[in-house]
Amino acid sequence: MDDRLERVIRQQLRKAGRQFEEARRAYAEGRADPDGENAGTERYDLPTDEDGRARIVCRRHAEKRAVTVDAEGRPACFEPDHADCEGCAEDVRDGYVETW
Repeated sequence: MDDRLERVIRQQLRKAGRQFEEARRAYAEGRADPDGENAGTERYDLPTDEDGRARIVCRRHAEKRAVTVDAEGRPACFEPDHADCEGCAEDVRDGYVETW
């Protein structure tokens, strides 16, 4: 086989392999969090449990919780009109939330 043809074929195979791996990774990430409802866990670098939920200490109820955190830094247990919940969401965004 001509060296140029062999080189072109190898380059195209490598390119296809990279595209396949990128698509596979994106698919796996999408399956793990299809709605993006836990986007804040990784964004705010929170410790997680085996299911990928953030491990935080609830300010309102003073207990350990494993919850999803949305992209705005609000835990799933967040209630908009409660001062402790508002403070917790601010702490998540600022990186000062208590974790376990």
